[in-house]
Amino acid sequence: MGLMRVLPFAKYLLREHVTPGAIAIDMTAGNGHDTLFLAELVEETGHVYAFDVQAAAVEATRTRIEEAALTDRVTVIHDSHDTVQKIVADETRPITAAVFNLGYLPGSDKTVTTSGNTTIDALEQLLDVMAVGGVIVVVIYHGHESGKVERDEVLAYVEALDQKRAGVLRYGFINQINHPPFIVAIEKRA
Repeated sequence: MGLMRVLPFAKYLLREHVTPGAIAIDMTAGNGHDTLFLAELVEETGHVYAFDVQAAAVEATRTRIEEAALTDRVTVIHDSHDTVQKIVADETRPITAAVFNLGYLPGSDKTVTTSGNTTIDALEQLLDVMAVGGVIVVVIYHGHESGKVERDEVLAYVEALDQKRAGVLRYGFINQINHPPFIVAIEKRA
């Protein structure tokens, strides 16, 4: 077995933490691929919340979920991911995983991007509401100017997290050109 590429590794981490009946969150729904993946993992007794600020992303995600006939287990929210705590406040089941794909919506306006301040706020909220042992997978795309700024802000935040509160892993290839994406995975410890 060779080294696992970044996106398969992200799915591996999610698969290890999302069980039937659990709650999972796609913090940047985009075209709905991760939302669908999570919906399949939680099965009919679980639920997925999917956030995006762009109407095109919300529509693409809803369409993908409708085509898979999984609308009963997914709530798509047309809002920023930094509203997550308010949205899941009444959730009684364990929130075991969340995923971010930072940057811009593929095939859309590249000037509309995620930002460090809302991402960090969302990460902080997730650490408050997630189950101990839950994982947050952040795929960082930094091949554009705002992506570099967000990368640096997010890395500064996670590097400063108390290791008693969370374990933080960075995974990515370092000898590739064109700024390949990498993962920051955060496991809630307390």
